[in-house]
Amino acid sequence: MDLSGLKVMIIDDSNTIRRSAEIFLSQAGCQVLLAEDGFDALAKITDHHPDVIFVDIMMPRLDGYQTCALIKKNPKLSSTPVIMLSSKDGLFDRARGRMVGSDEYLTKPFTKDSLIRAVTEHSGAHLR
Repeated sequence: MDLSGLKVMIIDDSNTIRRSAEIFLSQAGCQVLLAEDGFDALAKITDHHPDVIFVDIMMPRLDGYQTCALIKKNPKLSSTPVIMLSSKDGLFDRARGRMVGSDEYLTKPFTKDSLIRAVTEHSGAHLR
């Protein structure tokens, strides 16, 4: 699957998660944007308009739910797919993610395949 030209943002306070996601997505041809937390991400999102955003739920300052809600409330960004990342695979987390407008929920540790599949599905790359 060729995902070249797609901009994908990874928002996670874990350097390991950011790095592994960046490697997987870069290998698939994506342009990868990284942010350590929601505040860091919001400025970058406005500047770069990513095609797909992955956001970790548990982050300091601005958590994933708050970050997702802010993205979805912005009319310019509301159609951008937001995929929640969590180490917990709980029904409550999934439901809360949907309430703030997330498009999908991936459990960490994710695999290269699950990451690529999510980007392909939500970016419409499978339609190209």
